[in-house]
Amino acid sequence: MSSSAPNSDRKIVTGPAGYILEDVPHFTDDFPDHPTYPNPLQDNAAYSVVRQYFVDEDDTVPQKIVVHPDSPRGTHFRRAGPRQRVYFESDDVLACIVTCGGLCPGLNTVIREIVCGLSYMYGVKRILGIDGGYRGFYARNTIHLDLKTVNDIHRSGGTILGTSRGGHDTTKIVDSIQDRGINQVYIIGGDGSQKGAAAIFKEVRKRGLKVAVAGIPKTIDNDIPIIDRSFGFDTAVEEAQRAINAAHVEATSFENGIGLVKLMGRYSGFIAMYATLASRDVDCCLIPESPFFLEGPGGLFEFIDKRLKESGHMVIVIAEGAGQDLLAESMEESTILKDASGNKLLQDIGLWISQRIKDHFAKKMTLTLKYIDPTYMIRAIPSNASDNVCCTLLAQSAVHGVMAGYNGFTVGLVNGRHTYIPFYRITEKQNKVVITDRMWARLLSSTNQPSFMKQEKIHSNQLVGEPGTMKW
Repeated sequence: MSSSAPNSDRKIVTGPAGYILEDVPHFTDDFPDHPTYPNPLQDNAAYSVVRQYFVDEDDTVPQKIVVHPDSPRGTHFRRAGPRQRVYFESDDVLACIVTCGGLCPGLNTVIREIVCGLSYMYGVKRILGIDGGYRGFYARNTIHLDLKTVNDIHRSGGTILGTSRGGHDTTKIVDSIQDRGINQVYIIGGDGSQKGAAAIFKEVRKRGLKVAVAGIPKTIDNDIPIIDRSFGFDTAVEEAQRAINAAHVEATSFENGIGLVKLMGRYSGFIAMYATLASRDVDCCLIPESPFFLEGPGGLFEFIDKRLKESGHMVIVIAEGAGQDLLAESMEESTILKDASGNKLLQDIGLWISQRIKDHFAKKMTLTLKYIDPTYMIRAIPSNASDNVCCTLLAQSAVHGVMAGYNGFTVGLVNGRHTYIPFYRITEKQNKVVITDRMWARLLSSTNQPSFMKQEKIHSNQLVGEPGTMKW
C-alpha cells in the first residue's frame, strides 16, 4: 500500500483493486515518539465478557456497499472503536465539550455519554463543559462535568451547556485551549460547527500542541454527507407526525379543508420526505430539492383543486426551504440576510403559500386552511429511544478514537458501522434528497402527487446526486 506525503492535509492510503482509505490524522504523524499505554478497558468488567473488544488497526468500512463484479473496492474510512494502546494517561486528560448552532434532540444525551465514556471506560476525572458555544472558550465560561452532573440530563431537551451561532474566532479559541491546558476537545455541531472544528484542529497542529479535536455531527435536517443519518433525525420525524395528525384532523373536519404543515429543512427535505412516508395522510410534499410552480397546467393550484374535488380535504407538508425562489419573486426586497452562522435567513414559506392558496380559491369555493408550524416544538424535545442509542454509540466512538490517538475527525455511521471521517469530507458539501432516486419515487407514489417539474428541468435534474451512487 502507498500513502500520501506526511505533510499533506489529506491522508490517503491506496491499495490493490482500487482500494482507497481516506484516513484521519494520528498523534504519531506529528509526534512519532509519543508514549503509549495499555488500554484500561482490558481491566474493565463491562468489557471482560466481550470476545474481541479491541478493533483491529487495519479494519476499515467501505463508503459504498452496492457494487458490480468488476467495481473497484473504492473509498473506505477507518473503523471506530477501542484500540489496544492509548495515547493519554487518564490522570493527564483535561477534556472539554462544546455544543454549537441550533438545538436538536439528543444534545444532552451526547454530552452525558461523552462524560460517562471518559469516566467509566477510561477513568478520566477532569471534564469541562464550555458554556454558550464557541464564544464560551474565550469568554471563559465553563461548567464542571462529572457523573452526578450529567446523570439525568438525557431526559431534557436542549443542551445544559447552552449554545449559540457564530462566535468562532480560531485564534482566541486555541489560545484558551492552550492556556487552560485542555488536551481533548469534543465539538458537537452541524456542518458549520464542523468547519470550525477543522479550523481549530489546523491551528492546534500548526502550534505543535498535543491536543485531540473530535467532532460529533449534529443536524436535525440530516444534511451532513457520507453518514447514514445524524442523531435527532428519527425524533424529528416521529414528532412531526403529531403536527401532521393535527393537520389531518383539522382538514377532515371542514368542507374543503386544508391542513398545511411546515417542517424543518433549509436546504434538504429529508424530514418532510420521511414524515410524509411515515404518515400516509399527506397528499402533497414540497421540498427544496424539487422545484414547483403554482399556476397553470401541472401546477400546485391545479392539484389542490383536483384533490379537494376528489376527497373534500387535503394535507400539505412543506419544508422551510422549499419555494423560496417563488417567494423571492413576489417580494421587492432583494437583500440576502444571514444569521450569525452564515445561513441565509429564509422567509416564512408556510405563511406565504397559505395566503396564496386562500387568495387563489377565494372566488371558486369556500375553503378552510389551517397552518401549523411545529419547528421549535420539535427542536426542543428530548431524543427518542432510537436516537438515544445513536447518541450513545457516537459519543463512545468519539472517546475511543481520541484516546487511541486519532485526531481531526468526525465520527459517523457509514453503512451501519461507526467510522472516523476526515473533517474535509463532512464539510465539502451538503447531503440532499436526490429527486431522481427511488426514495423520492416512493413518496410520489404514496401521495399520488405530480412531480411539478416542467419538462425543460427534468433532464437537468437527472444529474442531481453523486454519479454512480446507488441509493435505496
